[in-house]
Amino acid sequence: MTDEPIKSLARNKIAMLIDGDNAQAGLLSQMLVEAGRYGQVTVRRIYGDWTTQSMNSWKDTLNFHAFQPIQQFRYTIGKNATDSAMIIDAMDILHSGVVDGFCLVSSDSDYTRLATRIRETGVFVMGIGEKKTPKPFVNACDVFVYTENLVTEKKAPPQKNRNVDKTKKAKDEKEEKEELDPMPILSQAFEMAVQQDGWASLANMGNALYQVDPGFDPRTYGHKQLSKMISKLKDRFEMRAQENDGPIIFYVRMKE
Repeated sequence: MTDEPIKSLARNKIAMLIDGDNAQAGLLSQMLVEAGRYGQVTVRRIYGDWTTQSMNSWKDTLNFHAFQPIQQFRYTIGKNATDSAMIIDAMDILHSGVVDGFCLVSSDSDYTRLATRIRETGVFVMGIGEKKTPKPFVNACDVFVYTENLVTEKKAPPQKNRNVDKTKKAKDEKEEKEELDPMPILSQAFEMAVQQDGWASLANMGNALYQVDPGFDPRTYGHKQLSKMISKLKDRFEMRAQENDGPIIFYVRMKE
């Protein structure tokens, strides 16, 4: 999530198609917010076998958010027929021309070719899924949002004799964050966006980040916005603001 979307799609229409077998019902509100950054979600469909108990978690939330459930029976045990129905519907919607972009919600690599095919037509496509999502599917999208970045942490009530567990958990989280190094991808994006004067606009750098890795998200590194993330890396980046008879434009330069 950069400070500005890849392109201005605020007035455009988005089709949000959810693989109910590979998505979390409890995150539907947050997923709608993410898709809403790129346009108005007009087509809302969730696919799955609604005769099974595993789909019960969707029933209340899909009615609240006005999603249409699409029934797809499982013809063979252990085989997922949902992806076929969703792919066919996506192609029908694509050729109908009623939307300007797609949001595919799944962690299944079977949708890689679908995302690639949509993008080949020049239509915007974003994906939402878990961090276990195969990289080919992630890279086939213009933008990919990991559901782990959408989970709102809940504060647990204080309990006795849990100091050791809390300390261990905090240590594990610290080590996990330390393993994440954003500099390789930031450096690559900067080189793609830098101008001859040595500065790159933050918006262009954000676009370049999506080209390098559609799954890039400042929240993965503990920051809500790209600008806040860059401002924290004072030893590596310099940032300035410039006003040109309109909105303020931020520029970034890498330090030697």
